[in-house]
Amino acid sequence: MEVHVDRVKCEKHAQCIIAAPEVFSWDDDHELTWVPEPDEALHQDVIEAADACPVQAITVKPKGSW
Repeated sequence: MEVHVDRVKCEKHAQCIIAAPEVFSWDDDHELTWVPEPDEALHQDVIEAADACPVQAITVKPKGSW
């Protein structure tokens, strides 16, 4: 799976960090960072993070489909 966050849409609600802290986090400048190709074992957490995003800024696709 591949994860992308639209930084223009992202309003930093941090719901993704709550849902999948192994994938999403804040950097030192309080900007959202994420693992672009997380382990498949985290798939459900990533889907929940994408669903929890109030502005739907997170896209999850199968690996290699971008």
